[in-house]
Amino acid sequence: MAKKRKKKRGTSRAVPVLAAFLLILIIGAVGIITSYIKKYTPSDARMNLDEYYAQTEEDDVALILQDTVSEMKGKLADGAVYIPYSAAVQQLGSRFYWDEESQTMLYTTANEVVSIAPESTSYTMGGETCTEEVPPVKKLGDDYYLALDFLQDHMQMTAEIYENPYRAVIRYKWGDVQTVSASEDTVIRYQGGIKSPILGDVAQGDELLLLEEMEDWSRVMTKDGLDGYVEKKALGSVQETELAYTGDYEENFPSLTRDHKINLAWHQVTSEAANEAMENDIKDMTGVNVISPTWFSVTSTEGSISSLASKEYVDKAHAKNLEVWGLIDNFNDNVSTYDTLVQKSSRKHIIDMLISEADRVGLDGINVDFETLTEEEAPHFIQFIRELSVACRREGLVLSIDNPVPSYTYFYNRKEQGIVADYVIIMGYDEHTAGSPEAGSVASLPFVEEGITETLKEVPAEKVINGVPFYTRLWTVGNDGSVSSEVLGMDQADQYAEENGMEVYWNTDVSQNYAEAETENGKLQMWLEDEESLEAKMELVKEYDLAGSAAWKLGFERADVWKIISSYLQ
Repeated sequence: MAKKRKKKRGTSRAVPVLAAFLLILIIGAVGIITSYIKKYTPSDARMNLDEYYAQTEEDDVALILQDTVSEMKGKLADGAVYIPYSAAVQQLGSRFYWDEESQTMLYTTANEVVSIAPESTSYTMGGETCTEEVPPVKKLGDDYYLALDFLQDHMQMTAEIYENPYRAVIRYKWGDVQTVSASEDTVIRYQGGIKSPILGDVAQGDELLLLEEMEDWSRVMTKDGLDGYVEKKALGSVQETELAYTGDYEENFPSLTRDHKINLAWHQVTSEAANEAMENDIKDMTGVNVISPTWFSVTSTEGSISSLASKEYVDKAHAKNLEVWGLIDNFNDNVSTYDTLVQKSSRKHIIDMLISEADRVGLDGINVDFETLTEEEAPHFIQFIRELSVACRREGLVLSIDNPVPSYTYFYNRKEQGIVADYVIIMGYDEHTAGSPEAGSVASLPFVEEGITETLKEVPAEKVINGVPFYTRLWTVGNDGSVSSEVLGMDQADQYAEENGMEVYWNTDVSQNYAEAETENGKLQMWLEDEESLEAKMELVKEYDLAGSAAWKLGFERADVWKIISSYLQ
């Protein structure tokens, strides 16, 4: 009898379990592979460029200013591109100025101030009527706009217009820039990562402006104004490329700079008696070729000025081979500089009066000393300087402008001053003033040198004059923490130090002799301006090959200083 084979328990259940396990492994592997592929596969999603440029109106034109996508928008009107007046002035540094009083746009050339009415296609320049296809100036909404083509005719800038969406790529800074070229066809992305949306395509050989380098990506800008990221493996090496202006506009502001170094001394004149004392005040002075008496001051917002100008003074100065540059200031606390300069009629009245006085007494130049300007006043001040430069150029008068060191006064627009005026004078002093919360030097050497180097970034050396102080501040720092000071001339300061037993030693950090003494009421301190400190400052004038020096003021100096100054201005 055949035996029945015993069936193994569990075999029938093991097969499906194994199959299920394998299926899970396969699904897991597929998931891992899919996830891997998804993670490392570049996104082909493209960003909406209207959103990228934040275009919200149909007539919006995105503005790409040099290497920056501006938040401001241009406008498409009359078939032409217009950009905001504020962008033209604040970003591009154009020479246009909206005059609220006359309701016209002013454009200043070397020889005249041109007025352009909004919506008009014609204006007068150089004695001729000029006609444009579209109005150079338009009011769109609440703002004024300038035609982009018109701007290109009147400043060193170029613009390329692109569509879909409309955008203007504007170049207005010239010089060396860093570029890279695409070594293969690739794309530019909104951010640095393959999952970031694509802004546009980059073809092999396309030159890109390099904005920033990272480990695997570079931030670049395309010629058509896309600011984004390209993988570094798709780029060649970094190159220095010259960005050169290729347009037709030329700056043409003839200068009355002298063919010798300027050695100027300011002469504080507050009365007719001070005029009469001029010969006595300069009896020990040698080497100086310009004297600048403080004759004029703005006395009303309508542009009235006070004058102490004297023909006899000028004649005596000329007899001693001194040019006379009359100084005008804004030191009247009862007159608002803003309210004065914002009015075209007031600016004109000041200029007319200055020119009239210059002609009456025979001046050689005008020295503008408008101080403590605010950022709000600055654009109106520079327009005043432009208009004054036209008048001075016409009359053959040298125009010089006094400026504090640039540290907190970047808005003074020294670059424009250096174009339209003949000399830009740095007031290389007042590092610490009567209102300073702590005692310190009037003009430490690092402070002076920084003022020079920062000014030279905007103004050519042949137009820069460095001002030096003849005065010292005597500081009293009280035991209660109070700080006060008074101004002393060179001899006064030395005499005070000796009479009060002040210890004096050379401080290499500031390149000045430092004096101090303890009293029962506190500490006395002086950073002395003397022959040694002055020579250190004059060495900077020579090192940076500046146009000369100016000294504040006559009466504070010792006779020895003139020889030192002159030796560095040969």
